Amino acid sequence: MSIERPLPAGKSRRRIRRASAGDRLAIALLRLSEHHGQIVDQSERAWASITFAGSRHTVCMLFAGENAVAAGERFIAALPEHEFTIPGHLVADATVAEVDHRLLPSPRLAVRCELLLLEDA
Repeated sequence: MSIERPLPAGKSRRRIRRASAGDRLAIALLRLSEHHGQIVDQSERAWASITFAGSRHTVCMLFAGENAVAAGERFIAALPEHEFTIPGHLVADATVAEVDHRLLPSPRLAVRCELLLLEDA
């Protein structure tokens, strides 16, 4: 049995949601993109092998404008070897799966990344 304390007038109970591994991954990718990229789609599905458990993430990012496209090209070069720091997880694999680069009517770069996060034991 739990007893809830009454709240002061005008206050309501809010639950604070902790950032998930997917949320932390998104933040890390935005930092790697020098905050020039915009995440337009992100999906996550469970993944497991005999010895490891984790999740596979697909992230689609858009870089719009000349400066953003230049940052996107640096992002593509850096992603596969980047050392991510995501508490409780290891990034076992990070690949650029697809790139769409257009110059007209304005420069834009669309990138689809696939990442495998393993739960750190």
